[in-house]
Amino acid sequence: MNIHEYQAKSVLAKYGVSVPRGGVAYTPAEAEAAAQNLGGSLWVVKAQIHAGGRGKGGGVKLARSLDEVKNFAKEMIGMTLVTHQTGPEGKEVKRVYVEEGSDIAEELYLGMVIDRSTSRITYMASREGGVEIEEVAANHPEKIIKVTVDPACGIQLFHARELAFGLGLPAELHKDFGALVFSMYQCFQDTDCSQIEINPLVITKQDKLIVLDAKFNFDENGLFRQPEVYEMRDEDEEEPLELQASKFGLSYVKMDGSIGCMVNGAGLAMATMDIIKLHGGEPANFLDVGGGANKEKVTEAFKLIMSDPNVEGILVNIFGGIMRCDIIAEGVIAAVREVSLSVPLVVRLEGTNVELGKKMLSSSGLAITPADNLEDAAQKIVQAVKKAAA
Repeated sequence: MNIHEYQAKSVLAKYGVSVPRGGVAYTPAEAEAAAQNLGGSLWVVKAQIHAGGRGKGGGVKLARSLDEVKNFAKEMIGMTLVTHQTGPEGKEVKRVYVEEGSDIAEELYLGMVIDRSTSRITYMASREGGVEIEEVAANHPEKIIKVTVDPACGIQLFHARELAFGLGLPAELHKDFGALVFSMYQCFQDTDCSQIEINPLVITKQDKLIVLDAKFNFDENGLFRQPEVYEMRDEDEEEPLELQASKFGLSYVKMDGSIGCMVNGAGLAMATMDIIKLHGGEPANFLDVGGGANKEKVTEAFKLIMSDPNVEGILVNIFGGIMRCDIIAEGVIAAVREVSLSVPLVVRLEGTNVELGKKMLSSSGLAITPADNLEDAAQKIVQAVKKAAA
């Protein structure tokens, strides 16, 4: 789960991290009032969406008067902001963050992520702040400093020193930087984070470290014990189909292809997507109904796939271990009848009660193509979609 910049800064501030003062606004008048409350003569108006690259898309502007603050807010609120992370469809801006100006001397990058290859929290830092870290990694990987933390001992002073020296920070900033590194680690663990990105972390002309922008990603599996984090969820920023799936306990990720997939088990779902591509097709989604799905859950999963207008065919691939194949067949039949299926459907069942499940499908009178194995299923659905499109 992602949160907005202003929310990320509020979380960091609870751990003693230095962030600029600011206020969120949903109308131009609120933006003007926020700037007036902050005082000063320079403000930054920032569009709040769950995507990076806002500045390049016109979503971050410097204002030198209250009128400019109000006008910039008026331009941003309601606009569709397109960045390299939103895709061409962009995202609608529904709120802005008005922040006091900072006297920037230098911009740095500092992030934390769970390294899946080592199962450890890893810090990444670079002097190339203000630039997408992916761009730095692709063009200048030597400019990225990585420090991995052993969970057995946790964060230690030598981790902070290694990062500080790697960034070439002056000695007078080492203490504050070390405090930031420790605070981030504590925050990461306390809130079930999967990623924290501070870009840029700035050194001001007064030799102060300030978090100028922050992004958080939280492990959705830990949200049940993070009520304060969950309250920051903005459903308007989420993919509608993925949001709908979460309400039924389904693991769903929308993709750009034309073949909808309904599978039980993440590994089997990945294998199904791979074999579809191997035979020349493109998956429209990742959808794992889980091991304990019932008829209602399967029906909702099927309806979810069909609600995607890009879907031109559906492949159901179920291994009935915990889940019985006859339950899957019952759900598929109910869903097909409810949504009035108009695209090819291939079903491959294997496991508990497989013969009963196959019999239910064949006797349903519906246009369902059975498959003997995964490769047979992939070939049949790819061919059926190509034939329908011809």
